[in-house]
Amino acid sequence: MSPAKTPKAIITAAVTGSIHTPTMSPHLPVTPRQLIDDILSVHAAGGAVAHLHVRDPQNGRPNADQDLYRQVAEEVKRHCDIILCTTTGGRLGEPVENRVRVVANLKPELASLNAGSLNFALFQIVKNYPAWQHQWEKEYLEGTEDYIFPNTFYTMRKFLEHFQQNGTKPEFEVYDVGMINNLAHLIANGLVQKPVYLQFVMGILGGIPATIDNLVYLLNTARAQIGDFQWSVCAAGRFQFPMTTHALLMGGNARVGLEDNLYLERNVLAKSSGEQVAKLVRIAGEFGMAPATPAEARQILGLKGIEKVNY
Repeated sequence: MSPAKTPKAIITAAVTGSIHTPTMSPHLPVTPRQLIDDILSVHAAGGAVAHLHVRDPQNGRPNADQDLYRQVAEEVKRHCDIILCTTTGGRLGEPVENRVRVVANLKPELASLNAGSLNFALFQIVKNYPAWQHQWEKEYLEGTEDYIFPNTFYTMRKFLEHFQQNGTKPEFEVYDVGMINNLAHLIANGLVQKPVYLQFVMGILGGIPATIDNLVYLLNTARAQIGDFQWSVCAAGRFQFPMTTHALLMGGNARVGLEDNLYLERNVLAKSSGEQVAKLVRIAGEFGMAPATPAEARQILGLKGIEKVNY
């Protein structure tokens, strides 16, 4: 009898996002060079995918600058074969038409597509910081008390047209169980082809809480309504490693990175997203699992290949 193959899991790192601000950690990557270095640290640690947002290099404010996306993507590609998953969420409040532009410009293998609207709230963390490096940070976060992250059925349909035209696979961001129903509707109406790739995003105020019971509920609901899919889990803050570990044990994939959590362990800031990937790889190894390489992740997700991107 031949030995059983070691199970492989796709480990993604979201390297900067649009939630945390420079005041919160000196290690949050802001400039293109910092983003490139962080992504390379993810690849070196065993990550197969890097989820990419960009920021104003001068003050760290999230934006959707297409030149910055290209600068980072081209330099990363020069050094490694990691899969880049570009955001179509952008910064909070980014005009919808700007959010999807990166798909047409870079034609990435993978890009995020948010599966519904929600109250995406960050205002509650302002009280934790008595002073700020930049004036925009406090205003940006406080503004989320009266903010809805808009992802309407019209928006999703128009975004999907761009994805299909450019051969980009959607990574559907699922913040709550109703978004699975949204996806089932899109599939039933021929707007989305199976198998789909779901990223369960847990622990955001306005979305589903990060608990094991809720993860089981999300997974069972998706199985009942969608049936055929690949899936991953990311979770905010201190829930990051408990929830991603459970995702691996349940047969899924996992996302870490400084977008979701600034810490490596209690009271210890992570110096890079690669540090978090390395920790999760060690945890996976204790349970007999190994990280998928970028080539293996491409096969698992059915991606078009790095030779077909436009960067």
